Amino acid sequence: MVDPAALHVRSLGEPRIPSPLGALVNRRGTTEHYVDESDRVLLDDTVAMIAARGPDLPSFEPGGPRRRIYFDPSKIRAGIVTCGGLCPGLNDVIRGLVLSLNNQYGVSRIVGFRNGFQGLAPGHGRGVVELTPDSVAYVNEHGGTVLGTSRGNQDPEGIVDCLEQLGVNVLFVVGGDGSMRGARLISATIAARDRRIAVVGVPKTIDNDIPYIGQSFGFQTAFTKAAESIRAAHVEAAAQPSGVGLVQLMGRHSGFIACYAALANNDADYVLIPEVPFAMDGFLPALRRRVADRGHALVVVAEGTGQEYLRDAPPRLDASGNRKLGDFGLYLRDRILDDFAAAAREVNLKYIDPSYAIRSVPANPYDSGYCLRLAQAAVHAAMAGRTELVVGTWRGRFVHVPIPLAVSGRNRVDPGGDLWLSVLEATGQPPDFTVG
Repeated sequence: MVDPAALHVRSLGEPRIPSPLGALVNRRGTTEHYVDESDRVLLDDTVAMIAARGPDLPSFEPGGPRRRIYFDPSKIRAGIVTCGGLCPGLNDVIRGLVLSLNNQYGVSRIVGFRNGFQGLAPGHGRGVVELTPDSVAYVNEHGGTVLGTSRGNQDPEGIVDCLEQLGVNVLFVVGGDGSMRGARLISATIAARDRRIAVVGVPKTIDNDIPYIGQSFGFQTAFTKAAESIRAAHVEAAAQPSGVGLVQLMGRHSGFIACYAALANNDADYVLIPEVPFAMDGFLPALRRRVADRGHALVVVAEGTGQEYLRDAPPRLDASGNRKLGDFGLYLRDRILDDFAAAAREVNLKYIDPSYAIRSVPANPYDSGYCLRLAQAAVHAAMAGRTELVVGTWRGRFVHVPIPLAVSGRNRVDPGGDLWLSVLEATGQPPDFTVG
């Protein structure tokens, strides 16, 4: 149960300056399509859940432009940094932030920090780049990030020193949960120094695993491209006797890409995700039976599945301190081949792992539009003096989510939810493979 107090968003002070966008919102009130800045967006959306809360209902502050803002646009400098792994839409977010700051608010001094938090930390020599509407005009046509990125923690004291030296009043952090934890430390350091610098996050996670933001940008592009690999694996499997297509997709802890990509073309016979118990002794005989009955089979597996089978490998950490996963896709490939061989059964297996090819593509039109709207929401929040928050959507509404809440857990596929039920309907696989 979420404490209503956990949804409170910090503010640098009372917004007193009339907003350039005030005329757009003065006559608007809350409707099914718009939420007034004085209103709230409920966390729960069913009668039963609301009744269980009692009178104190948790709710989010809505996103969007305000009638009054905190910062004088003519006197501030904004900074943008992209962190962590690549994801479709990063360049769209950068472009959206610059255009919204410049065109809507008249902020002309905008800098980009190169290679993630390294660009703000002393000793790396990454430098900064001036960002203008002209310099970002076509960056959305390309994948990756024009600012570069990196992983790993940096000293927040040195980062805040950099912000002060450059006169940055607003910092936009585009990154995943590790980056948002870094943004939280930066915000805490700013508060300890009693400075007025807003820190606003645009959450980036290709796995869609940050909670309370509805859907992350780039996710639709990712599972659309992943569905193409599933289709290719299905074609390969169906073309050969006893064919098996095995596709490993992104999803360290959450199987959203595997689920949605499998549903997109409905070719998969089995979908294996980290959230659902997995027993090899139950799965392998079921796979052999499926191949015997239909002549071929297609298996989709999220990368974080089955890590319990790889525990003998020595633990390794990435630059951000996250444990590196073992390659379960390759392990599963070998187990399938060994199982068919032990049963004296023919098998023609094709293994596909398109992960890095998917991360680097440009965003599709849906994600491009969503990236722009997220960027606009982030700029509106920052100009109003809000800080230590991420922007996202909840129940279709744009909202402000405090960073502590956004990094408090992980969004995962619910084995008792309707998404996993749809996958079970589409594949016909058993609810789990804990028994043979």
